[in-house]
Amino acid sequence: MFTAHAKYHLGQVLRHRKHPFRGVVFDVDAIFSNTEEWYHNIPEDSRPARDQPFYHLLAENGQSYYVAYVSEQNLVPDETGEPVDHPDLGDLFGDFQDGCYPVTFQLN
Repeated sequence: MFTAHAKYHLGQVLRHRKHPFRGVVFDVDAIFSNTEEWYHNIPEDSRPARDQPFYHLLAENGQSYYVAYVSEQNLVPDETGEPVDHPDLGDLFGDFQDGCYPVTFQLN
């Protein structure tokens, strides 16, 4: 049986290791659970391993807001202490406090 342990948690602010965006974790997949098309659109020399946690983020960069799907190996904690400004945050989380967002939605 495969067991995965997520390094990051819901409501935590993270940034991408290589690309200029940051976001708030709102869901975690224990292993890759997106489409094959999505996976194969990543250049082969940059494709992350499938057998690691993948995070769904309410993400932002200098131009837009979006949902990102990122492997654990490509994420690091955001050390700025600044809130994220994604417009959907209020639907899932409480107010930014102590560097993260408290979960306010019902978990299964």
